[in-house]
Amino acid sequence: MKVPLLDLTKQYHSIQNEVENAILATARSQKCILGEEVENFEANIAKYLNCKYAIAVSSGTDALLMALMALDVRPDDEVIVPDFTFFATAGCVARMFAKPVFVDVDPITFNIDPSKIEAKITNKTKAIIPVHLFGQSAEMDKIVEICKKHNIAIIEDAAQALGTQYKDGRFVGTVGDFGCFSFYPSKNLGAFGDGGLITTNDPEMAAKLKQMRNHGMNPKYYHKFIGGNFRLDALQAGILNVKLDYLNQWHEKRRKNAELYLKYFQEFRLIDIANNFEFSKDNYLIYPKAIYSESGAENFHIYNQFTIRVQNRNELQKFLSTREIGSDIYYPVPLHRQECFAYLNANDKEFAITNRIADEVLSIPIFPELEEEQIRFVAESISDFYQK
Repeated sequence: MKVPLLDLTKQYHSIQNEVENAILATARSQKCILGEEVENFEANIAKYLNCKYAIAVSSGTDALLMALMALDVRPDDEVIVPDFTFFATAGCVARMFAKPVFVDVDPITFNIDPSKIEAKITNKTKAIIPVHLFGQSAEMDKIVEICKKHNIAIIEDAAQALGTQYKDGRFVGTVGDFGCFSFYPSKNLGAFGDGGLITTNDPEMAAKLKQMRNHGMNPKYYHKFIGGNFRLDALQAGILNVKLDYLNQWHEKRRKNAELYLKYFQEFRLIDIANNFEFSKDNYLIYPKAIYSESGAENFHIYNQFTIRVQNRNELQKFLSTREIGSDIYYPVPLHRQECFAYLNANDKEFAITNRIADEVLSIPIFPELEEEQIRFVAESISDFYQK
């Protein structure tokens, strides 16, 4: 049985007519850059996220870069980022000639560990970029408390978390000063190419970002500051407008698939529910666990990826490949070990959790169109590997 890591063709076929009509409408109008289609999408996504302003931009990476530019981050500034994340989180900081300051992560959620943030704050710290990795919210209460105490801006990297809700019901990307999202095709809400979004509740920042995405121009050919070409194409906005109507049901299907994995992990005795941190003879893998508030409220995890921690990761991945089961490693190299950041001279011993999970994480199929028999086959195959 073949189980790809992701199959976008199934999703496309289910909404093909609507998507193609949206594409055709843009083609016929020849209004290709910004315009009414983009404005409609911005209004729709702002309503979905319950935020005041949503600015559609060219990519998730550019969204991060623009947020840093809007904060006027300078070469002497420092920006705190998790050590375990996609490269763009820290890469955008370095592109501003500022210093990315790495912090270790939580072994269950894979997000930045709030207990280790304050030790990294200096008088040069300008912002923090918590990442809601794989669709799981970071621990925002503690992060907000720390940032208020030290007067530090919060840029939420929600590239993988459009629709994720914090345990108090707020959507991630609306808790801090800025929320940055990606519409890369593999995301839960994916375009037919690159695309991104910045959210804010600050009217002055929203106006600045809209001007910034068009070279800082306002009015035409007058530039009060230097921006960039960060515009979202109307074609992508039309596609995203169609897909947005289906996003919640796709989230629910992913969450159901996650529950099915847990069911079969238990059936095949791959996990120990009482032990979700260390491996043992009764715990062959560690699964993504939502975090809770003191009242028991749970984060709404959207499972952009279903990433587990496993023993003998590379061998397991090869074994799954022999059964035509797709998987991938997000991410095999911590940021502090990247060659381009060698100049920072990070202390490897400070990142014990990141170093460990980078050797253990494996993402397995979770896309909405998966069949239950495919999920069972994946779990059974993992069981065969460990219990043969």
